This record gives sequence, C-alpha cells and structure tokens, in this order.
Amino acid sequence: MILKTERLLLRTPVVGDAGRIALLAGDYDVASMTGTIPHPYSEEMAVRWIGSLHAGEEGVAFAIDLGGELIGCIGYRALEKSHAEMGYWIGKPYWGWGYATEAAKAVIGHIFAREDYVYITAGHFKDNPASARVIEKLGFEPSGEIRRRCAARGLRTRCLVYRLDRERAAALSSERESLSAPPAEDLGTPGDLR
Repeated sequence: MILKTERLLLRTPVVGDAGRIALLAGDYDVASMTGTIPHPYSEEMAVRWIGSLHAGEEGVAFAIDLGGELIGCIGYRALEKSHAEMGYWIGKPYWGWGYATEAAKAVIGHIFAREDYVYITAGHFKDNPASARVIEKLGFEPSGEIRRRCAARGLRTRCLVYRLDRERAAALSSERESLSAPPAEDLGTPGDLR
C-alpha cells in the first residue's frame, strides 16, 4: 500500500529499512517521545518490529520516505470497533519541516476512506509541545489526559489525548481543499461563446 503527498511517499516498511529505523528511532530524543520504542533500539529490534507488522500484529504502518530515504514512520491501530489510534515519529534531523503534519493528513484521509471508524485518537506526552502543534493543526480536539508507559524512559508519564471525528475530518478536508484550490478561470457567462 502506498500513499503519496506533495513531498512524501508513505509505503510499507521492509526489512531493508531496519538500519535506518534503528538509527533514527533509536535516538533518545525520538524514542522518549513515543510510547513503545525502547532505548537503546537496535537494528535487530527493528527487524522484529517489521516482521510483526507484516504478520498483522502491529496494525497498519507506513515508512515515511523523502526522496528515497526513510525519515520516520506513521500508522494506526484499532483500539475498538469504533476507533483507532494514530501514532508517528520523525527522525530528529527532519524535525520542524512539516513532514509529520503532511504524512498524518494523508493517513487520516486513508483511514476514513478505507475504514469504518467513527473517530481517531492521537496523543503526546505532556513535555512534547511540537507534537501538540501537529495534532492541533490536524484538527484533533482535546479529550483528556492519561498516564501512559514510555518504554524509552522506563516509566509512566502524562499523556494528553485528542480525538478527531469522521465528520470533523471531512469538513476540515473540504475547507483545506477550497483554500488551496486555484482561482476559477473566468469562462464568461452562460451562453457566452467567446
């Protein structure tokens, strides 16, 4: 499965990505902002994760590819029949360029086009304001706070949780499309055969 955005290609991770995933996700500054990536994170661990993904044990995940180079991963997993949780990470050298937002918009569109979920959740640790900005730009609305385990930190920490309903996502998508659409060409009035 492949999704394309203006700058990115979102594709299924393959074993050949394991070294790059270990390098980028294994950075403590990246791993410590995720719930499930331990630190240190080895290439062997990345190979096992990719294997479990292909076995259907990890939900749906995409490698975020920029010009042929993996820069992060994004995906979602069903939590209940009504909703899924979306998560992502971007390698530190690629922070601040809008790649997480761009990839997430494509994945949100994919989820609501292909799945029957009523809503999607996402979250970030309280000490991750960059992820908060991404989630808010995507139109998610705050829905609470929980304590979530962080494998890299080895403890439970405060996590802010957000929700994006299908109807809100559709309205935001339509609004974005109308804002980015080129101005209509003047074709004259009906019956005007210039």
